[in-house]
Amino acid sequence: MSTVPASPDSADAQALVLVAEDEPEIAEILQAYLRRAGLRTAHAPDGQRALDMHLSMKPDLVLLDVQMPKRDGWQVLAEIRHRGQTPVIMLTAMDQDIDKLMGLRSGADDYVVKPFNTAEVVARTQAVLRRAMAQTQVQARVLRVPPFEIDLDQHEALVHLDGITHALSLTLTEFRLLTHLARAPRRVHTRAELLAACLPEGDALERTVDSHISKLRRKLESLGVEGTPLGIRGVGYRLWGAE
Repeated sequence: MSTVPASPDSADAQALVLVAEDEPEIAEILQAYLRRAGLRTAHAPDGQRALDMHLSMKPDLVLLDVQMPKRDGWQVLAEIRHRGQTPVIMLTAMDQDIDKLMGLRSGADDYVVKPFNTAEVVARTQAVLRRAMAQTQVQARVLRVPPFEIDLDQHEALVHLDGITHALSLTLTEFRLLTHLARAPRRVHTRAELLAACLPEGDALERTVDSHISKLRRKLESLGVEGTPLGIRGVGYRLWGAE
């Protein structure tokens, strides 16, 4: 058996991997290697449980055995793809090309044949997670923090409220402030931070931030969005209140 790899300092650390595998020994070994690599794990012993856990836990990646009870891997993969784009790596004892093609054409991100080198499975898992993360970062050019949708490339801010979409007419500074707050909507942003990030061109004073925030708040209130940005006395602002 291969030596368990050392834990790396990687961008995919703390991602949650759902191991859908009906053989307890294989599942245990996979989880041990994944945890040693800095990943969190959960185990589903059959296809139906895998779908239930995918829905409730929203894992970052699924290691999916093909031959499982209740629902096989192809059925699970089809349902996961119906729900979204969670990365999936298929695990199977079938090594014929037609089986591999079936998995990839069904939307699998990678394919590993048993018996496999567990360290290689971990490496492939990390590679798929990195690709998924890079794709997410590209897609993140649109920030979605309900009721706001902020398109950074089009420089457009929308408010979705009661089934109606409103376009916000914002100044450059107001757009920057809303975007900055939306990136971490429950964190308190100091006036000095907002000044440096959103009004970098001149020698504006911190009280200038208050003026721009006030104008932004009035525009939001006119659309029915109340209480945001929220002022924190003596500190600064956050988009929403504490959880």
